[in-house]
Amino acid sequence: MATYKEIKGTQIEVLASDPSNPVEGQVWYNTTSNVLKGKAVTSAGSFASTPNLNNGRFILAGAGTATSALVFNGYHPPSPSPESSTFTESYNGSSWTEVNDTNTKSMGAGGTGASNTSAMRFGGTVGPGSGQAETELWNGTNWTEVNNMNSGRDTIPQAGTGTTGAALVAGGRGPATTVEQWNGTNWTSMNSMNSGKSACTTFGTSTAAITTAGNGGPDSATESFNGTNWTEVNDLNTGRSQGWGCGTSQSAGILMGGESPNKANVEIWNGTNWSETTDIPSAKNGATAGKAGSTSSLLWAGGSPAPTGNQSWTWVGPGVSQIRTFDDS
Repeated sequence: MATYKEIKGTQIEVLASDPSNPVEGQVWYNTTSNVLKGKAVTSAGSFASTPNLNNGRFILAGAGTATSALVFNGYHPPSPSPESSTFTESYNGSSWTEVNDTNTKSMGAGGTGASNTSAMRFGGTVGPGSGQAETELWNGTNWTEVNNMNSGRDTIPQAGTGTTGAALVAGGRGPATTVEQWNGTNWTSMNSMNSGKSACTTFGTSTAAITTAGNGGPDSATESFNGTNWTEVNDLNTGRSQGWGCGTSQSAGILMGGESPNKANVEIWNGTNWSETTDIPSAKNGATAGKAGSTSSLLWAGGSPAPTGNQSWTWVGPGVSQIRTFDDS
């Protein structure tokens, strides 16, 4: 029988702790934990719990990545009715820190942005009634009010995508087919979606986006935006609203959770089809994701049901190299 060294060209190392920067294919025995480990490509996604938010809430908005994120606004009982908030929290990859609040008190607002130093929020509502049109930009320290959207709306916490210089938001309470594009200074009304949606999820860029799920018809419908028009593409496997997700392009996105009832389903978009992958640890809706994340790594936080609206998790997607124990499947 061939030895591991004959097959791989190296011996299995015996170490008191895991190496700080292992390479793919490296295998070692950890004498502290008495576990055989290696670095290999995952065949399924996995979740790791991260520190909780300081202020639990849901239908909140977010921006950034798994190591540089910002979350803001949201429904926060037991605040005085109608329980909307101005809370803003920044994540540096290891902890959440409360930072300066938004100027606009809101829940169900939209958000997007590249990091915890570059983000934007728009729309939402303070309570029952018409949606807000206010837009604010975050520079890493403060929120600044800028030009409003053309039409106020709410129920859009995951309906925006892009950057502070080029963003897109789709749908809203109605359910609405309304779409607006942000150029860094002003919002411009764009061609409408084919189906009205509220609580939908959008990812990609301001000129190449995917919008999916949401209340309206139907909740599994997915549409693709080419900068001018919307085209219906293949549906989700599990229809829902109030899910959360992100993606770097029209060909790479992820959608998690949702309702109704609360769901644990996770699906990945490859540019043509949706595929089911590892479920989230517990079914919920109304959380938010770092909108600049990817299908291989993202952070999400908050969500309903209470009192778990302060939970925070990171996702490592399939096809990613990570440390695994010998008996991992």
